[in-house]
Amino acid sequence: MKLVVGKNYDDMSKLAAEQMIENWNEIKVLGLATGSTPLGLYNELIKANKEGRISFKDKTSVNLDEYIGLPEGHKESYRRFMDDNLFDKVDIDKSKTFVPKAKDENDINAGEEYEKLVQKLGCQDIQVLGIGENGHIAFNEPAPELNGKTGIVKLTQSTIHANSRFFNNEEEVPKYAISMGMGTILQAKEIILLASGKKKADAIKKLLCDDKVTTDCPVTFLKLHKNVTIYIDEDIKEELDK
Repeated sequence: MKLVVGKNYDDMSKLAAEQMIENWNEIKVLGLATGSTPLGLYNELIKANKEGRISFKDKTSVNLDEYIGLPEGHKESYRRFMDDNLFDKVDIDKSKTFVPKAKDENDINAGEEYEKLVQKLGCQDIQVLGIGENGHIAFNEPAPELNGKTGIVKLTQSTIHANSRFFNNEEEVPKYAISMGMGTILQAKEIILLASGKKKADAIKKLLCDDKVTTDCPVTFLKLHKNVTIYIDEDIKEELDK
């Protein structure tokens, strides 16, 4: 596991983007994440694309997760997020951009179908990840057991509360999602984990400073992967040094 410290969020994002750009020709399948943390990285990739340094024409992408129950095109859907913040701004073939979807929380085949798709593509050459304050990865929340493969998950009240800032109120937040499992994430050939801000420090500390791999903090499962680079800012570094 490699740790890279940026001076701030923008610097951290640039450093992560440069790692991807340096190895761009080796990447065929991009594993992508939503949320505010990867936005800086995506902006750097968009800039590099516009400057002609990289092209997305031969790339395929697979996303980690998606809400269940939002209408297609809803402004808070993760498909819409990816379109608005990356896909519509680069030269990628959108028919080769995949975001998991399920009709409802009883659509038990949806996870299996997405899992088969990821395997058919040959798995992620690189997987971009953010992290929740409690150490969650995608919608893999702290729990007695975690999904190994893509499946339907019921959102915890803490996640619903945290995500309510994007909606008018908590009632509007979907109660279910479809998410890659930790096993699906760990099969990526390379992983980039992005974390910014002091609130993420405790989870990063458990990943870096604690020997335990525990479902109580899903990010600790990254200890099982041989090729992980963690990008943090100085705010987190200060907390780690205490």
